Order: sequence, then structure tokens, then C-alpha cells
Amino acid sequence: MRSFDRITIDPAVMGGKACLRGMRVTVGTVVGLLAAGRSPEEILRAYPYLEREDIDQSLAYAAWRLEEREVPLSTP
Repeated sequence: MRSFDRITIDPAVMGGKACLRGMRVTVGTVVGLLAAGRSPEEILRAYPYLEREDIDQSLAYAAWRLEEREVPLSTP
């Protein structure tokens, strides 16, 4: 498993959603902005406390999460 050292999950911050470095900026927010056509440069201007690696790791984390599968337990 890849290490996501910039992604934090804390029940006391944003209801336990995956955030960047303990801040109140969620991975979902960053990925959503990218999906809406915003460039990384635009995101960094809007959130000056973020760094380019935060954006890169948000995208990598989202892709990793999509690779997970839930397999139902078989019943006897």
C-alpha cells in the first residue's frame, strides 16, 4: 500500500473525512475542483496554504480508494 503522509483522518475534523494535513480541506473538495475543470494552479491560488503535493496526493488517494472492493462474506 502506498503511504499517504499528507492525508489525515480525524473524527474531530470535518466529520472524519479524509483531509489534507489536518486542515479543514477535504480530499473530496480538491478532487471535485479538479473534476470541475479547475487547474492545480487555480486551486493553489484559492487555497494558498495548500501545496502542489497536496493536490497530487489527493488525486492518488482518491484513485487508491476506488480500487478497494467490498466482498460480501459468504453465508453457510
